[in-house]
Amino acid sequence: MVEFRPWPKTPRLFADAGCIVTEKIDGTNGCIIVTDDGEVYAASRKRLLPMGPRGLDDTTWEKDDNHGFAAWVRTHREILKEILGPGHHYGEWWGNGINRGYGLQKGDRRFSLFNTERWRDLDVEELPELKPVPILFEGSFSTNIIGWVLEDLFRDGSRAAPGFSRPEGVCVYHKAAAQIFKVPIDKDDYGLAA
Repeated sequence: MVEFRPWPKTPRLFADAGCIVTEKIDGTNGCIIVTDDGEVYAASRKRLLPMGPRGLDDTTWEKDDNHGFAAWVRTHREILKEILGPGHHYGEWWGNGINRGYGLQKGDRRFSLFNTERWRDLDVEELPELKPVPILFEGSFSTNIIGWVLEDLFRDGSRAAPGFSRPEGVCVYHKAAAQIFKVPIDKDDYGLAA
């Protein structure tokens, strides 16, 4: 017997649902996983990261870490569990020694969560390196708006790391499509790259 699969409803590009434009940070993708029973794990874009032995001095697992992300998650697992709760929490691990580095000092790294609708007001005094990606615009979708936001970012520099003059670009979350699109400045999509 053949199963019928209907074509999904096609969202309107310029729907009233709007969009959220955030800064695209040039780091490495990360995910903090908190299970329903309170276990905490770290992942990269492609795999679970070894968290190392709990309470042992064996450090062989560190060579498979993703720029120290798993070690950071391991160190802060109790507060991350408390703040984030169960789920898969995706973001960008960035800073010194990772891609652009953003002019941060040795050892200074941060994790910026992608889900700005959930985490927009997150400010944890005990863990200041955990924040959402910066929102640059929120409103009706327009390609002109995206261009203007890119121009501002190119001219004024990174909002994630103020003073850093080479931001990567933007991510556009289109609410009607429930999809994120990236627009990097370096690819010269809008004639901005020098």
